[in-house]
Amino acid sequence: MRVVFLADVQGVAQGGDVKEVKNGFARNYLIPQSLATPATREALKRTERLGKEAETKRLKTLADMKELSEELNGAQVTVEMRAGASGRLYGSVTNMIVADEVAKLTDREIDRRTVQIPEPIRQVGVYEIRIRLHPDVETDISVLVHPAGTDPEEFLASLSEEEEGDAEAADGAAETDSEAKATEPVAETEAGPEAEPEAEAEPETEAEPETEAEPPEAEPEPEAEPEPETEAEPPEAAEESDESRETPEDDASAEAAEPAAEDEKSEGA
Repeated sequence: MRVVFLADVQGVAQGGDVKEVKNGFARNYLIPQSLATPATREALKRTERLGKEAETKRLKTLADMKELSEELNGAQVTVEMRAGASGRLYGSVTNMIVADEVAKLTDREIDRRTVQIPEPIRQVGVYEIRIRLHPDVETDISVLVHPAGTDPEEFLASLSEEEEGDAEAADGAAETDSEAKATEPVAETEAGPEAEPEAEAEPETEAEPETEAEPPEAEPEPEAEPEPETEAEPPEAAEESDESRETPEDDASAEAAEPAAEDEKSEGA
């Protein structure tokens, strides 16, 4: 459907523009909200006038949003929620809840889509929230989420005390770490000169000559000195002694044989 925009529609068109849009979008949203009208001959004749009116309205809206931004900048709104002992909420704080609280503070209607919360809030505490009032205007507010039945100011004071305690503990831990790091180099420098001579004492371990003393193992000559066995040729001497022993017996037999021979000779004679 072709329509003539009577006012600015963010992200779609500005007042006085003539555009083609989907039928459902025109009939269900633009026309009922008086943001656009079908592009009839009469409506087309009014485009120039509508454009000027939209420009005037646009400038006025921008000025109003800048004024509201200055009013809200740094402001704090409180949201009371039921919570457990650990601070976990029974539910969550959404952009709609924050928009309602801001509307109560300013007596103006605030579109929930302008409240930028990355994800719903599920814990008590203080949160910084950005509100985009206009494409060219943004402001930051503080949202205090406190447990039901507690005073917002007292709860905020208790949170401040806890933060101070945590900060002091963190500072103490940082100081101890820095002191420990400062003492480490001193210990290293003290131990340095003592460690150097130990490293220089390595030449003592260079007892390679001991490895050269392996020749005793290679000197098996005493084992190869079985010469006493050769000197102990008594076996041969023993044989000679045997022979010598045998000779007296032979001599005896010879002596005994000689008279027998003589007897034979005498008998023969």
